[in-house]
Amino acid sequence: MTATRAIAPPDHSAPKLAAIQRDFKIRGYTVVQLPNPPLWVALAALLVARLTDDGSVIDDLARAISYVALTVWAYEEAADGVNAFRKALGVGALVLIVIAVAQALD
Repeated sequence: MTATRAIAPPDHSAPKLAAIQRDFKIRGYTVVQLPNPPLWVALAALLVARLTDDGSVIDDLARAISYVALTVWAYEEAADGVNAFRKALGVGALVLIVIAVAQALD
């Protein structure tokens, strides 16, 4: 007769990369997070725009991509931010993006 042992399920409650802190918190309030994909796209597009000639097709396309990516990021923060500060940051960014686009269209 063989004895069977109960195998304990793995503990998924502990973060896998506990050594890496994703959020910067002040008194438990998330203030800064690592950039998410829309923000990375916006930063890359702004870098491309900065490195190209003003008014070129690539510059215009890179700036358009950066506006769209920043708008997506700001909307995500405003709608699903982790706290009131992050939501306000998203709303403020949306307002600034609308102003910047309006000025660019003049």
